[in-house]
Amino acid sequence: MELPDEIEGISPRNRSIIVVGASAGGVEALKRLATYLPPDLTAAVFVVLHVGQTSYLPEILDRAGPLRATKAESGEQFERGRIYVASPGFHLLLHDDHMLLRRGPRENLARPAIDPLFRSAACSYGARVIGVLLSGSLSDGTSGLRAIKAVGGVTVIQDPQDAAVPDMVRSAQRHVEIDHCVPIAGMGDLLARLASEPAGETLPVPPGVRLEAAVAAQEHSAMSNEDRLGDLSVFVCPECHGPLWEIEDGDMLRFRCHTGHCLHLGRDARGPVVRDRPDIVELAARASAAGGIHPANGRPKK
Repeated sequence: MELPDEIEGISPRNRSIIVVGASAGGVEALKRLATYLPPDLTAAVFVVLHVGQTSYLPEILDRAGPLRATKAESGEQFERGRIYVASPGFHLLLHDDHMLLRRGPRENLARPAIDPLFRSAACSYGARVIGVLLSGSLSDGTSGLRAIKAVGGVTVIQDPQDAAVPDMVRSAQRHVEIDHCVPIAGMGDLLARLASEPAGETLPVPPGVRLEAAVAAQEHSAMSNEDRLGDLSVFVCPECHGPLWEIEDGDMLRFRCHTGHCLHLGRDARGPVVRDRPDIVELAARASAAGGIHPANGRPKK
């Protein structure tokens, strides 16, 4: 895997790419994290927070800590010691030496979404990536952390006891090999240390990860039969009403339709945290009515 050359003082050997995802309870978590990040951080930081049509997060983070925080711009090259924030309505992706903003298919009804950023970082930067998951509901970020770990990157989560909404980090604990689980107060020093260390060996990008990154970047307008990531299910997409394919992602159940919409299901989608996500609740209920979901392969139990 060929990695990008040095960018604005970012070492091509160290862990110089930090991607951060948060959802419910994430504004306060991100403010605290920005406060603890050192002014001489030797990495660039990229942030996705699930937001509505308007976001003031760049201004909030810029005031919160010593690092300059700005809205990510498509095509812009990035620098170390900066925080780049995803804009409402666009996935934030990393490609070679620059950022991309794309209106690719939503994941878990969100755009920007955490997993597309994490997967794109894994594809472009391999073992140089540090993936960070903070407070939030459902299982967003779990698949992306798995991708980062698969290529040799480092996985970090907020301690569930420290998170306002711990569902996302608990999902990651169940499904991903987590390298560090720390409260926000200890995360700044941890990330600074990790960023100063040489990265390990970058492992080959799994074909499914590369395909899903391409879907988010709109390099695939629709997935052809040979590109399908799993088996055809009995369910339809709650967004476009097209057929859904079951994706075997370790022991986690995910669905993706032919246009690219992606949904994550499992026990994370059956509790009160999804009462404001009726489309996911409906799909989970339909799966349950079919006899339950097999935890390993996502197919209805016989």
